Amino acid sequence: MITVDNITSHEFIGLHTEITQSSNSQIIGLNGIIVDETKSMFRIKTKNGIKSIAKSKNSWKFSIKNQDIVIDGSKITKRPFDRIGSKA
Repeated sequence: MITVDNITSHEFIGLHTEITQSSNSQIIGLNGIIVDETKSMFRIKTKNGIKSIAKSKNSWKFSIKNQDIVIDGSKITKRPFDRIGSKA
């Protein structure tokens, strides 16, 4: 079960996310559902289509059971199957 404490070692596909900080000010506030993930990228379904965004240059907000958590993208820049089940 995904919790605020263990989110970094779980699957992100299907979760709603929002970019809270970025080196690119134009994408701050971008939000949507994660539909795919690679080592360095999230593919996010937004109201304007699917966007591919680098993990490492952004901070990502997730809401788990009515609690918000912000994760620095550099802490989750791993292949999904390497990250799942491990501690970030």
